[in-house]
Amino acid sequence: MSQKISTENIKELRTKTGAGMMDCKKALEASEGKIDLAIENLRKKGLASADKKSTRIATEGLIESYIHAGSRIGVIVELNCETDYVARQPEFHSLAHDIAMQLAACQLVDYVSTNDIPQELVLKERNIENEKDDLSKKPQEIKKQIVEGRIQKRLKELSLMDQAFIKNHEISVEELIKQHISLLGENIKIRRFERFILGEGLERKSDNFTQEVSKMIYNN
Repeated sequence: MSQKISTENIKELRTKTGAGMMDCKKALEASEGKIDLAIENLRKKGLASADKKSTRIATEGLIESYIHAGSRIGVIVELNCETDYVARQPEFHSLAHDIAMQLAACQLVDYVSTNDIPQELVLKERNIENEKDDLSKKPQEIKKQIVEGRIQKRLKELSLMDQAFIKNHEISVEELIKQHISLLGENIKIRRFERFILGEGLERKSDNFTQEVSKMIYNN
């Protein structure tokens, strides 16, 4: 039987480590409520002190590019840190490369985080869900809960920070960033990205050569 973790213990661990509330809760559950062991576990995961640094201004960094095998998908991403010193570190370069690869693999992702998603899009998704047939006979309160759950799931699908890291599905991209904040001692932010897919937006010609010749004959 798992030990019940109090809100006070979670707040205490957060104060001591700067880690996120959910990270603190999970660490306390894993350590059966032992604060010292929970701190050690958070440090091993690179989560301690990450949230405290996450509010600091990051204006240095680099722009990383990645071209996927076959040269049909390309990504450019801007990754920021606080100093030029950290921007030159191999760990920072490796992180930028991993993020670019992640973006190439996750083609549904359009935003860095759910906070960046425009309210117009959220409203559009809510309207779509509200009109679905499977909810038409649900009580209003139940319908509202289902719609909200579906919207949150959809928004996370669009958010880079909420994706499982392609090299380690046990952590999210957000957790990956936090680990590197603790490792390098500076705030790190994914500022923006652009994805290029070969032929995207172009109207593909469907006529084959025989059809083209036939058109030429009948038009003469």
